[in-house]
Amino acid sequence: MKVKVISILEDNYMYLVIEEESKLALAVDPAVPHRVRREGLSLTAILTTHHHWDHARGNEALVKEIPDLKVYGGDDRIDGLTDKVVKSLSFNQLLQFNSINVRCLFTPCHTSGHMCYFVWEDECTDAPAVFTGDTLFIGGCGRFCEGTAEQMYHNLTQVLGSLPQNTKVFCGHEYTIKNLKFAMLVEPENEKVKEMLSWARVYDDDKPTVPSTLMDEFDYNPFLRLSQSLRVILALSNFCFPPSYTKNKHMTGEHRIKN
Repeated sequence: MKVKVISILEDNYMYLVIEEESKLALAVDPAVPHRVRREGLSLTAILTTHHHWDHARGNEALVKEIPDLKVYGGDDRIDGLTDKVVKSLSFNQLLQFNSINVRCLFTPCHTSGHMCYFVWEDECTDAPAVFTGDTLFIGGCGRFCEGTAEQMYHNLTQVLGSLPQNTKVFCGHEYTIKNLKFAMLVEPENEKVKEMLSWARVYDDDKPTVPSTLMDEFDYNPFLRLSQSLRVILALSNFCFPPSYTKNKHMTGEHRIKN
């Protein structure tokens, strides 16, 4: 299984998941359709993480061009949607395309119908991949446009956090340097943050910083390290929070500080 990373618009990513033997392909958030066409692949389906224009605007054009093309997503607001996937916190719908498997993960918060997609290929030694849209970024997480800190905390720690640690993370935007600068404020002594930020500053000149891995994110992403970053913020602020203060409230405050 090959994942082709395509930089589009100002800072977006779209992706092609390719079964190399057959050249069957799935497109993730193909907001710029001509970038799909030039690859000469057999596009079978579109996986849309959420309805925002910079992720879904290319769907209708591709549906018109390709007979029987399926557009999957968790929100009726998605352009060109043909197949709405199950939105459930207890059941993750499985899609299969030849040897490629897609587990649909309901992650509401950035939008109420946001989905992430966990993808792997049968009998393949490559690490699995997760396409996180605007839920999890390298070193950060998405805005709470239509949800709560409680939902985002569950998405990051229970839904995505339960995936294999070697899972490659392909997110929806190139926000890595900005996110890691914030992570440095939260944990200035975290050597993993320092290393990643130094690497990204050099590498991000004209190349994508994706993918990371879930293991990496647990090392330097403050939104996956709430226990550690909470202790740091408490020490820095010298402020006593009431007993009702929770990780969810900490996430809300941390996200507001970042933005």
